[in-house]
Amino acid sequence: MFLAIDVGNTHTQFGVMRGTEVLATFRLTTARRSTDELGVLVLTLLQHRGIAVEALEGAIASCVVPGVLYGLEKAVKRYLGLDVMVVGRGLKTGLRIRTENPKELGSDRIVNAVGARARWDGPLVVIDLGTATLFDCVDGRGDYLGGVIAPGFQVSQQALERRSARLPGVEVARPERTIGKNTSQAFQSGMFWGFVGLVDGLARRCREELGGTATVVATGEWSALVGPAAEEVEHVEAWLTLTGLADLYGRNQATPRA
Repeated sequence: MFLAIDVGNTHTQFGVMRGTEVLATFRLTTARRSTDELGVLVLTLLQHRGIAVEALEGAIASCVVPGVLYGLEKAVKRYLGLDVMVVGRGLKTGLRIRTENPKELGSDRIVNAVGARARWDGPLVVIDLGTATLFDCVDGRGDYLGGVIAPGFQVSQQALERRSARLPGVEVARPERTIGKNTSQAFQSGMFWGFVGLVDGLARRCREELGGTATVVATGEWSALVGPAAEEVEHVEAWLTLTGLADLYGRNQATPRA
């Protein structure tokens, strides 16, 4: 078993993996913490899930918040006795990146593309529905071509609530009907179906530019809510980032327990 860690802008997801099988998961708010604080949190959560630390053979992480990476590595080393492979530090991905500046590409986007390529033939459109909404496009040869960055579902909702004094806080859910009978219903409908329209519209455009036959996959925090309602989405894979990390772990030599 090994630990896969996805450090996002809002949350950090931990997955206990056996190959590409997700055995257990837990999530923390992404924040700067001391080495000891983070180490104790991770150790406690592993114990709560019934995972023996001695059974973990390695760790791999993708991080889009550089300020927390150093503390994470130190915590995993000190409390779990493991070195962390970090995506972007020379790991073999098998992915040819055809963007203008590959160095600016977030490691989470690389991981999602690797995970999707391992499961479906290209071309591919991978949609990560998290703090931001990321579209990543891979052609039929397995080359990463680029993508789209749009606001995330909850970010859009919170921004509208802050800017509009008369709009109340509304439950994030799929409404029963499109036409709202009151302000709350209208807001909920506009947020949900407007966001589904964004996902469908951009996915359709990406698919067309890839030749019209791309497989469209959704992942991320909001994929279970938005994915089934989006006509262009064919697969919803909530743990695609973790399984993509597992694919990368398998491609690269694991660091043995210290």
